[in-house]
Amino acid sequence: MTFVTKLRFQSGDRAALDDTVNGIREMLERKGAECKGPHTEPAERIHVPLYEGLSSGDELAEWSFEVFARRLEIHGNDHIAREVGHMDFPDSVHVEIEVEQKKPLGYRQN
Repeated sequence: MTFVTKLRFQSGDRAALDDTVNGIREMLERKGAECKGPHTEPAERIHVPLYEGLSSGDELAEWSFEVFARRLEIHGNDHIAREVGHMDFPDSVHVEIEVEQKKPLGYRQN
């Protein structure tokens, strides 16, 4: 059975996001890991209401910002995927890691 490690990166700082993802991609290529991506997701605009006080009607103009996202997949190479999972990432980059177990076709467990 092989494992697929799915990484999803999000940040409001596109430069930090791209530096992080490209650095990981280069490391994976150097170590010979099978990697798919980075895949770019559409940017999401977040709108946050701001209030001057706690009373109703104290609303100010809303604050909005963009969140950028990238996805990478590491196929097999569990030791390298584990190494990526233990890396320190910039505070401005949010990382989600999902591990999926793939069974070969025709595999039966007794």
